[in-house]
Parts: sequence; structure tokens; C-alpha cells
Amino acid sequence: MKDYLMYIIKRILSLIPVLFVVSIIVFLIIHLTPGDPATTMLGDEASTEKIQELREQLGLNLPLYQQYVNWLLGVFQGDLGTSYFMRDPVTVAIITHLGPTVSLTIIAQIIALFIAIPVGIFAAKRRGTASDQTVMGFSLLAMSVPNFLLSLLLMLLIGVVLQWLPVAGYAPLQSGLWSHLQYLIMPGIALGAIQAALIARITRSSMLEVLNNSYIKSARAKGVKEKQIIYKHAFKNAFLPILTVIGQTFGGLIAGAVVAETIFNIPGIGQLTINSIERRDYPMIQGVIFFVAMAYVVINLVVDLLYGMIDPRVRLDRK
Repeated sequence: MKDYLMYIIKRILSLIPVLFVVSIIVFLIIHLTPGDPATTMLGDEASTEKIQELREQLGLNLPLYQQYVNWLLGVFQGDLGTSYFMRDPVTVAIITHLGPTVSLTIIAQIIALFIAIPVGIFAAKRRGTASDQTVMGFSLLAMSVPNFLLSLLLMLLIGVVLQWLPVAGYAPLQSGLWSHLQYLIMPGIALGAIQAALIARITRSSMLEVLNNSYIKSARAKGVKEKQIIYKHAFKNAFLPILTVIGQTFGGLIAGAVVAETIFNIPGIGQLTINSIERRDYPMIQGVIFFVAMAYVVINLVVDLLYGMIDPRVRLDRK
């Protein structure tokens, strides 16, 4: 228990330099991108004096390093700044828009896992057959189709032609579970399809590696049922690589929600990011991107800790 506690502390401390580097990259990319928030807010016809006055009020006339230090000190205090346009704290805006993104991400991940793991196990059991090649071919196709294109195709087929689900929009969970879900199923499929293809391929590869082990062959020789071999012995030992890719895809879904939320008009973190970029709202862009990066890092930390919990050899190897 003590060893595992030390392992957790080391992994958490290792996040500090990662987030520090991320904060520098996020800040520089945003501030070195062409465009001026003051000009955007006042319009192109505003006088130079008015623009300079607003820049001074917003602190944009300070040296770049001083702006970064001020922002970083605020981050340490839990303050990501105040939006230039919304006039609300960035943290409040993120929390307000977080619900739709979390719901969409969870639904997309459930769809991905519901499809990927059975398909990956099915392909591994039929290695080299036509069924295996067909499944892997479809997974390669799913990984190749861009997210926005699949979203538009789903809107056309399910929303316009079949009229099974609303084309776009959003209903909060308070309006009812089905009302909430019917707006998220299509974007969930669009987001989850690519992740399902990746998880299915990893599941197949991991299962094949385990199925070739001698203890699996011994179990078959002893007459153990195939279903018990697959799900009780093989899948359990093949799960660690699958867990890794699940964590990575879950973090990727949060970032990938930007496109889906824009296309399906879902008022989540993605739509907030796009609107902030169009307005050159520096504090909001910085805060959202840093929040997403931090969420991605934390998700990978949780997966890493689960690794150490499931297989103690992992944490011993990383001492």
C-alpha cells in the first residue's frame, strides 16, 4: 500500500512540468496569432486612440512575459481570467458550458465501447478469415472518414431523410432523459465511430497476443469451454492495452467535440472555443484550451493509476 501511495504521488508531481509547458505553448500560440481583441471589440472604424485606450484597460499593452506571469499567477489561484466579451469569469463560463460536452463525450465513449470490444474479440476469434478481414476493412474505413463528413452524412440520412432524430440543437437533462439523448445520439455516433475503429483494432491485436500464449492452449487441451477461455482468461489479460487506448480516446473525444458541437449546434466547450476564437477573446481561449489539456492529462493519469492498481508490476517497473 505504501509503495502504491508513493507511486501515486510521483505520478501527480510529474504533471506539474507537463502543465507548465502546456501553459507556455497555449499562451504563445494565442498571443502570436494575428488579430487584436481591442480592434475586434471596437470595430475597424474605431480611432487609434480608442483602440489604445481599450488595450491599456485589458492589459494588452504590457510586455508579453508580464501578461503570461499575470495569467499564470491567476491560474495558481484558480482564476483563469475574465472574458473580454462575456464579462464573466472564464471558470464560470467553462462550468456553464461543460455539461453538454461531458454528456456528448460519455455517450460517444459508450457507443465506441459497445461497438469496438465485441467486434475486436469477434475478429480475433476468426483471425485470417473473411469475417476478420471485413471487420478490419470497415474499421480502417471508419478511421479514414473525417468527423465533420460523417456528421453531415448522419444529419442527411437520419435527420432529414428518415427524420428519426432532430437535425441539430440541444435539450438539457432537466427536460427529460429522452429529450436530452435524442440531440446527442447523432453527434455521439459521429464522434464515437472513429474511436470505435481504433479500440476495435487494439482489442483484436491484444487478444491475438494473449490467445497465442501457452496457458490458453493448455486450457483448450483440458476441455475448457471456448467462451470461458475468451472472456474469463484471454480478455482479462488483454485488457491493459485496451484500457490505455480507452483513456486516450476519451481525452481525444473532449478535444474532438469542437467540430461536432459546431455542426450540431450544441452549446458546449467546443462551441464556446470557436466563438472565442472568432472574437479574439484571449482569456477565454487560453482558459478553455488549458482546461481541455489539463483534462486530457488528468484522464491519462487516472488510466496510469488504474494500470498500477490492476498490474502491480507496472508501478514496480517505473520506480
